[in-house]
Amino acid sequence: MTTKAEADKEAPMAGKWIECDVAILGSGLAGSITGAILARQGASVALIDAGQHPRFAVGESQNPQLVEWLHILAVRYDVPEIKHLLDIKAVTEHIGPHHGRKQSFGFVSHRKNREPNPREATMFVIPKMLTEATHLYRQDTDSYYLNVAAKYGCTIRQNWRATDLDFDDDGVTVTGQNGEVFRAKYLIDASGFRSPLAQKFDLRENPPRHKHHARSLFTHYVGIKPYDDVCNYPDNLRPPANAPFHGGTLHHLIERGWFWIIPFDNYKDSKNPVCSVGLTFDERLYPKPKDMTPDEEFNHYLDMYPAVKRQFDGAKRVREWVSTDRLQYSSKRTVGDRWCLMSHAAGFIDPLYSRGLSNTFEVVDALAHRVLDALREDDFRVERFAYVEELEQGLLEYNDKIVNSSYIAFSHFRLWNAVFRVWACFTTPATMRLLRARQDFALDGDDRHFKEMENSPYPGLWWPDSHAFKHLLDVTAESCERYEAGEIDGDKAADIVFQAIRDCESVNTPFGWKDGEDHRYFWATTPTMMKFMWWANTQAPTEMRDLGRAMITGVVKQGLRGKKVS
Repeated sequence: MTTKAEADKEAPMAGKWIECDVAILGSGLAGSITGAILARQGASVALIDAGQHPRFAVGESQNPQLVEWLHILAVRYDVPEIKHLLDIKAVTEHIGPHHGRKQSFGFVSHRKNREPNPREATMFVIPKMLTEATHLYRQDTDSYYLNVAAKYGCTIRQNWRATDLDFDDDGVTVTGQNGEVFRAKYLIDASGFRSPLAQKFDLRENPPRHKHHARSLFTHYVGIKPYDDVCNYPDNLRPPANAPFHGGTLHHLIERGWFWIIPFDNYKDSKNPVCSVGLTFDERLYPKPKDMTPDEEFNHYLDMYPAVKRQFDGAKRVREWVSTDRLQYSSKRTVGDRWCLMSHAAGFIDPLYSRGLSNTFEVVDALAHRVLDALREDDFRVERFAYVEELEQGLLEYNDKIVNSSYIAFSHFRLWNAVFRVWACFTTPATMRLLRARQDFALDGDDRHFKEMENSPYPGLWWPDSHAFKHLLDVTAESCERYEAGEIDGDKAADIVFQAIRDCESVNTPFGWKDGEDHRYFWATTPTMMKFMWWANTQAPTEMRDLGRAMITGVVKQGLRGKKVS
């Protein structure tokens, strides 16, 4: 252990020894919001980053569960500024007019050198009852929440690189390149792939244990045309007129890969012409070339898919490419004595389905109350954080299953249509589960409603209480892997998954998930949501009926309480 006297003697910034309760490495959204939460609850926090804001960051697309986790964090830890991320209107009002709307997840299948078949497209429109989600312009959101963390008392350091982490029984000493030293009781590493903590303890698994493989190219463009304007689909084969492809995140699917189109200009009050663009694909099928620039490589693949290329006609790139090697990484452990690798410092799978930030803030919720309890009780035994480890590893495991299955299915539309339904059909109950806990907390202020959600059999699964969903996901992954191995053909794999969907009582019928394969655009209108709530309260199996009834009860009680207050 480095003593204060030794640090004062050796450091260029002699005497710069700062004590705090928690040191956080990384001031992206995860680090800054975690810092704001802990500081708001009375902890002294040092929020440290090797870079500075504003800056580019990936993780630009929300999903319904992310929005509900953010809402939970805002009310559970009394940080109202987190509510500024809950919908596009709030983001625009409080953070600025530079963000897009995330109305839907759209998917279009493509074959090399061919026009896409209009019948090979799918879409899930996010029910407005759940949220009006956002495409986040991260340089603005991340800067905003760094300032929120500072407002609540975090000590901020930018362009501050940790050169040494020294742990002992009482905490951790963090030394910077300038000789400044922080002494903390607990360390949270929210820095991402290049985690100093993972390097110090050799935590990375090599190779990663997950099955999925992909690398990525990504940047920002201006002048990207809406796909609706260039796809040349007949009117009867397009999505609903008020749910266009350009209204959300668009995924152009190719064999074992996909292009993403994430517009920031698709909201009426946005003043941002930028669009996030990326290509993520299996590096085993598409090895990284040594003789091409990222521009050349991206255009090489763009030339193969004429409908995608039309979106780029006249468009201009406005920042440098990021070109990665394999994206997937995992860690042997994510918690230890006085430390935690948080979310993207622990591992990563793929940006498909926009689960990165959702996973991150589920971990933030699980970690924050444990750190606060440990500080109050001066008890940092690693056993207290065991659930965080189980959750982080589970999030990676289940995400790996659905993403790997999806990449396998991309080149066989029937199988993809089935896998897409498995992913989408449980998004609503998974979000309802969180909403129920938040409603119950609003009624009585009892934190147990959130803690009870951790008593689930499958931590990390997006509906972790559901045995039925777990079985359906396992059947899907097994069928896709058998298809990949050549044991069955794609149609047989699709038949198995479609039958599993029909056999699963917890898959709701009002949304149309059990409809014929010609049903490709899924949009839960207000009448559909009313039918869904009736089904959930009267016909659904117990696990779904409990959610439906609890939601109705919570809405009624909140309404009655509102009348009493008024």
